[in-house]
Amino acid sequence: MKYVISKEAIEEKIFSVRGHKVMVDRDLAALYDVQTKYLNRQVKRNRERFPEEFMFRLTEEEKKELVTNWHRFESLKHSSASPYVFTEHGVAMLASVLNSERAVKISIHIIKTFVRLRRWISTHKELASELAKLERKVEKHDSEIQAIFDAIRKLMVPSDLPERRIGFHVD
Repeated sequence: MKYVISKEAIEEKIFSVRGHKVMVDRDLAALYDVQTKYLNRQVKRNRERFPEEFMFRLTEEEKKELVTNWHRFESLKHSSASPYVFTEHGVAMLASVLNSERAVKISIHIIKTFVRLRRWISTHKELASELAKLERKVEKHDSEIQAIFDAIRKLMVPSDLPERRIGFHVD
């Protein structure tokens, strides 16, 4: 059985929270084709497999921000419980606790998407660094070019001294 989920469908479900790229429990449950309460129950039964760097619960402020920024989380607005979010490592661990072929296949797709996003971010950081270097060079060149223009302007200003004639003159 083949599970086809587009990269874009996975990418749009990845958020940045507390400096981590994460996915919300309900999005993962939908991808794995299980109920959110089943996913969370399996996590609770295997809590030792999910340290804080693999999974954590959103704070009330983080939940409000999620609801504000993403219409599809509107149902969380009045929920008393904040959702769990899973990092890339948490997603990998979910495949082992859910113990289904679909969970394994979907986890592989999700992890590949996390890796691709990390590479993309890394490439952009390198690009930003190179751009900053170029800007510093341009700023240096700009000041040097400005000095040349200032010198040319000084040469263009007429002198108050009478013009001296060059050569042999009979007066």
